[in-house]
Amino acid sequence: MAFELPELPYSYDALAPYMSRETLEFHHDKHHLAYVNNGNNLLKGTEFEGKSVEEVVVGSFGKNAGLFNNAGQHYNHIHFWKWMKPNGGGAIPGELEKKIVEDFGSVSKLREDFIQAGVTQFGSGWAWLAVKDGKLVVTKTPNGENPLVHGATPILGVDVWEHSYYIDYRNLRPKYLEAFFDNLVNWDYVAELYSKA
Repeated sequence: MAFELPELPYSYDALAPYMSRETLEFHHDKHHLAYVNNGNNLLKGTEFEGKSVEEVVVGSFGKNAGLFNNAGQHYNHIHFWKWMKPNGGGAIPGELEKKIVEDFGSVSKLREDFIQAGVTQFGSGWAWLAVKDGKLVVTKTPNGENPLVHGATPILGVDVWEHSYYIDYRNLRPKYLEAFFDNLVNWDYVAELYSKA
């Protein structure tokens, strides 16, 4: 299946003031589109043509760096747009909150670990909440890598590439991560992914 750029599930202004129209226009319309276009060009004539994005990500990891980087970023961003919503953050659906408390001790401990993962990811990459062996774990990955290639299922991710926050936060990555967790996370979507993981 060819990669396709998904529509944003909200308007370009919807996440302000935590993420600006300008950031979304650059990030979605230019960066994500480039991963789609490059990924489609690199897919041609490979064994991965016609496969799902998840199969391309897992199959190309460690074998075809160019394809993996673009497919990984495409997969990550398909979910990244849905991991945010206007007036996000706040209450976490019951089953998921129960599991967070069971595996982290509290929601505030998850928040601390998740933000710390994003802050300490050197250079470009992502911070994740994932399900591995039945447990919730916080991890971080470089570049376009994600938990799929480490035997885990991502249920929440935050992009810490500079293009994700530099227009709005300049060099203040921790402020961006706090704003993301507290004001943007679409916990209903996280809970939906958790229920399927």
